[in-house]
Amino acid sequence: MNKKITIAIDGYSSTGKSTIAKQLAHQLGYVYVDSGAMYRAMTLFSMQHGYISSNHFDVVSLINNLENAHLEFIYNHSLGFGEMYLNKVNVEKTIRTLEVSNFVSKVSATPEVRKKLVTIQKEMGKNKAVVMDGRDIGTVVFTDAELKIFMTSTAETRAQRRFDELIQKGEQVSYKDVFTNVVERDSLDTTRKDSPLVKADDAIEIDNSHLTKEKQFEIILKLVEEKLRDV
Repeated sequence: MNKKITIAIDGYSSTGKSTIAKQLAHQLGYVYVDSGAMYRAMTLFSMQHGYISSNHFDVVSLINNLENAHLEFIYNHSLGFGEMYLNKVNVEKTIRTLEVSNFVSKVSATPEVRKKLVTIQKEMGKNKAVVMDGRDIGTVVFTDAELKIFMTSTAETRAQRRFDELIQKGEQVSYKDVFTNVVERDSLDTTRKDSPLVKADDAIEIDNSHLTKEKQFEIILKLVEEKLRDV
C-alpha cells in the first residue's frame, strides 16, 4: 500500500503557495485544494449581493445567507487541477482580481465564514493524500498534518510578482495599489481574532524571496520524500 500524507502549506499572500501546492499534488498524484479560492469565492458572493463594498460591510446579512453560497471544485483535465465554482458558475478567473483581493481578508475574518469553510476543508482531507494551501491549514484545518510548510517573502517581492501576474492577465492596475493591498492583507491576516496567520510550531519556513520556482520545488519535494520515508 502506498504511503499517504497530508501536506499543509501556509504563508503570506502572493508567496506562491498555490503554485507549489499544484506542483506537489501533480507530482504525487494527490488532491490539491486551494483554500484561498474558497475564501475568495465567499468574497465574490458578498460583493454580488451587496454585503461588502469600499464603504460598508454588512456582516449580519452575509452570515444570514451563508447557506445560499454553494462552493465546489470541479476538476479541469486540461489544467490539471480543480477550478472554483460558486453556485454552479466557474469563478476561477473572477476571484483573482484585485477588487476581490481588496475585500477577501475582511470576509475571511468573519468567524461564521471560517467555520463553514474549515468544516468543508477538513472533510476534503479526511483520507490524506491531499495538498492544501492557505492561512490556517497547519494551525487549524490539519493540525496533525505530517508536513507543514510556512512560506514567506518580502512584501516588495510579493507585490511585484502579483503585479506582473495581474498585468499579464490584462488588468489595469498600478504597482503602488498592489503593494498597498499586500501590506494591508498582511496586517489583516496576522491580527484577526479568529485563526490569525501564524507559523505552526512544527512548520518548516521557506523564504522564497530569492528562490526560483524550480529550486523551491526541489527543496520542498525533498522534504516530502523525507516525510514519506518516515511514515
